[in-house]
Amino acid sequence: MKRRLIMSMLAGATLLASTLLGAAPARSADVPAEFGSDWHDPITAAPPVTKPSGKSCQVTLAEAQFRDFTPYKGSYTPPDGCGDRWSKVVLRMDGKVKGRQYDRLGYLRVGGIEIFRTSTPEPSPDGIEWSVEKDVTRYSDTLRSAQDVEMLIGNVVDDTYTGVIDVKVTLTFYAGRPDATKTPDQVLPLTDGTVTTPRNSERIVAEVYATGSGGGCEEYWYLTVPDEAPYSCKAAGGPYREVQIKVDGQLAGIAAPFPHVWTGGWSNPFLWYVIPGPRAFDVKPIEYDLTPFAGLLNDGKPHHVQVDVVGVPEGQSGWSAPVNVAVWQDAKSAHVTGKLTTHTVGDLTNSSVHTPGSEHRLDTEGAHRLTVAGYVDTSHGRVATTVRRSLTNTSTHRWTEGENLDGLDATWTDTESVTVDGRGPAHTTRTRRTYTMDGTTTIGADDRLRTVLTLGDRASVVADGRLRQRLDDTYTGDATWTLNVPRDQRHAVGTTSEHYRLESPGRCYDRSLTSVQGVLTEDRAGC
Repeated sequence: MKRRLIMSMLAGATLLASTLLGAAPARSADVPAEFGSDWHDPITAAPPVTKPSGKSCQVTLAEAQFRDFTPYKGSYTPPDGCGDRWSKVVLRMDGKVKGRQYDRLGYLRVGGIEIFRTSTPEPSPDGIEWSVEKDVTRYSDTLRSAQDVEMLIGNVVDDTYTGVIDVKVTLTFYAGRPDATKTPDQVLPLTDGTVTTPRNSERIVAEVYATGSGGGCEEYWYLTVPDEAPYSCKAAGGPYREVQIKVDGQLAGIAAPFPHVWTGGWSNPFLWYVIPGPRAFDVKPIEYDLTPFAGLLNDGKPHHVQVDVVGVPEGQSGWSAPVNVAVWQDAKSAHVTGKLTTHTVGDLTNSSVHTPGSEHRLDTEGAHRLTVAGYVDTSHGRVATTVRRSLTNTSTHRWTEGENLDGLDATWTDTESVTVDGRGPAHTTRTRRTYTMDGTTTIGADDRLRTVLTLGDRASVVADGRLRQRLDDTYTGDATWTLNVPRDQRHAVGTTSEHYRLESPGRCYDRSLTSVQGVLTEDRAGC
């Protein structure tokens, strides 16, 4: 059976957030021999959003049922009773769906700013409910005034796919002073592909919600092969992808895309019914520090900002990459001037070597480097910013004729250092992100499909030589089901687990989850 046909089960995907602690694990005696018509509600080991004490106010942002591709359109009014400055703003989406449905990609925009990118888990016939939270404090400036609201979770409901996606989104505002270093003065959307920054911007950061999706091969871009190799998904340059941002046509930032696996991914929805893969319920935007370009951008004119995904076959769709531009302003200056002083683009290396045989093999190596530097002259003196970013990707893809065996072992690294020199000694923050995927899908003579998969999302942040934060989010799964039979004859079994650990000086969060045949058997927390 061709993988293209199997992968048609994917169809979209992403969600956001963390399900709250408190699930009660089942005893081993309560675990069924195989999946039934219902299972535990979706849950992730990621920590819930921390909430300050004190006064809070809540506003309903959207409430809708999604049956097709018609967006929900509404309006937002700021809350009464909590002032116009907030120490934290927390978005919460509560969802429910039952029957049969694919995972569906969605977004939420307020005043044209995308504040939330999400998707749905796949439901049981009896129905599931889930909750998603996200810290959206960084969009506070947008939320201080009345705004239009648009939300869409594109869906198809017919005689086969019966699941109507029912959601409610609220914002909870906590009165207090925000962290000025983390909360920009403004967040701007692109208008016809351009942005006009305030003339006194002294720090500029773009965020890009980049996702490969839409049901085509770019939904699992990491498995594509060059045209000459006999595989169902082709890309002339192989599986190397890189998300680039350009300012007026000049390369301004590079990043490795996160290899999202949606909740129908790897031909095996039984891997994801209870525990999703890393970030499947939290599509984090890629951030690019564009401060070296502030001198160019602050001239009061619109500037073109473009996102390209390297490696996508020409004319092929499948990537979504909306852009927001966050700016921090110099309150004591009407116009912050500056200059781009360094712009060094390394050679982009991308090699994919196909070795034919009874088991085909594709070995890929890719890498790229970029250094940009510039300064701004502010009311508190000249501040120089240097951004260095380097990317690497190595992968080995193995498959047989007919793709009854299909496996990938891949690693992506994205290392960024930002040095800021001004207002005292220079400070350097170094962030290293590592993403891993190691899995194999096999189809036996009895049409039993088995997927064994491990995913990793790891990151470390070091500031001036001292560890600020370390993340390790690891998912493992092993699930088997029978193809080409009615749903109640699939005889599916599966064990999935997630271990999430987040450390910073003086703080630690650690949680482990395990599910068997859709039953939560472990929920353990504690460092």
